[in-house]
Amino acid sequence: MRVVTWIVAALLLATGASAKDMLTLGVTLEPDHLDPTAGAAAAIDEIVYANVFEGLTRFDETGAVKPQLATSWTISGDGLTYTFALKPGVKFHDGAALTSADVKFSFDRARAPDSVNAQKGLFAAIDKVEAVDPQTARVTLARSEGALLFNLAWGDAVIVSPASAAGNKTNPIGTGPFRFQRWVQGDRVQLVRADARAKLAAATFKFIPDPAAQVAALLAGDIDVLPNAAAPEALQQLSVDRRFEVAVGTTEGETILAINNARKPFDDVRVRQALSYAVDRKAIIDGAMYGYGTPIGTHFAPHHPAYVDLTGLYPYDPAKARALLQAAGLAQGFKATLKLPPPSYARRGGEIIAAQLKQIGVSVEIVPVEWAQWLSQVFRDSDFDLTIVSHTEPMDIEIYGREKYYFNYRSDPVRAALRALDRTPGEAERFGLYRQVERLIAEDAANVFLFQLAKTGVWRRGLVGMWRSSPVQANDLTGVYWLE
Repeated sequence: MRVVTWIVAALLLATGASAKDMLTLGVTLEPDHLDPTAGAAAAIDEIVYANVFEGLTRFDETGAVKPQLATSWTISGDGLTYTFALKPGVKFHDGAALTSADVKFSFDRARAPDSVNAQKGLFAAIDKVEAVDPQTARVTLARSEGALLFNLAWGDAVIVSPASAAGNKTNPIGTGPFRFQRWVQGDRVQLVRADARAKLAAATFKFIPDPAAQVAALLAGDIDVLPNAAAPEALQQLSVDRRFEVAVGTTEGETILAINNARKPFDDVRVRQALSYAVDRKAIIDGAMYGYGTPIGTHFAPHHPAYVDLTGLYPYDPAKARALLQAAGLAQGFKATLKLPPPSYARRGGEIIAAQLKQIGVSVEIVPVEWAQWLSQVFRDSDFDLTIVSHTEPMDIEIYGREKYYFNYRSDPVRAALRALDRTPGEAERFGLYRQVERLIAEDAANVFLFQLAKTGVWRRGLVGMWRSSPVQANDLTGVYWLE
């Protein structure tokens, strides 16, 4: 009997549920911990966003911001004070009642000088947070922040309890419809129903990093869902198999060849531009993703109305790339390392990019790294030349204005435009500023912009409610159920 079958049997006994109340999802990456307020890995949100943890607001499948723990809010005339009314009767999974004091604790913790929140910038505009009464929280801003409600919908802004926050990395305690049951490291995370909002009695996230093994597990019946299938080459086969439904949607995942702008020779814009001319996006999408992906020329999602198509700024032109290297004093080329995390888009795409860069004299040493290594070496310590990663956070172009970020890009015009964006509430004006930043980072070749990651979901027929597109890297199971 398969190991997964034993897991399901044990869960059935523990929960008293039927097989139709259970769900097993195959996911590629195992997170290093389960606290979304203390880590950058999207793999955390894939498990806990909207399932275990909740924020004042949240994203729905379309990317719209909706109320969650806040039932409503009022905004002062000057736009600097937000007063939130909390949903009554909410409790954490340990039985503690949710109050405005938890909101104050969570936001003060996230913006504190010693905060380890990976998206600390989301809270930068906040001046103070007050618990007006148990059901009312007031957030006062030091400056206008037109995206505050959007910012508070991120997984990094979920509300946690001071009584349990310290243990959330291994024993996450939130207010969501599912509560954490068990983490068998290297194998799975199990959630069980916390209240009637969850239609499923239990859900298991099974870690399967190998793309072929994911498909094998699905075909064998060991898992029910691949929310993001890592083997795009198998989608055609699965789409004609009447047991499964294949759904190809959009994500917020800008996939980039990230460049350490602080290291020589990448501090020279001509070198970065040469890399952009040397990369054939179509060859990467076809070769690594079997055609699933949309070419991008800047760090912005093509489905957003403010997107500017800049893919023509650096067409595939190896001769122009070699000329730029010669102008930069690198006619003989140079050597570089390319650190690749586990996702197939990175490992497969990296092989193709290395071959393309070799054609212009850039000799690339490929260094495969595990996800925890990538987070520590690349993301935290900026110890890399080149890397490939999908940035799956929504509307995250503001990373190009951060004082310290892993690819070390610096631009005063970009920072000025992003500061203006913070002060601009009007949609038309905001879209204009987004387009300005899109063009500036593309002209600077801050990174090599490759493609927008497609969401390639596969699940057993009869399953209802899975997201077909991902405005945030999450698997919201609240409305998921099996047809009888």
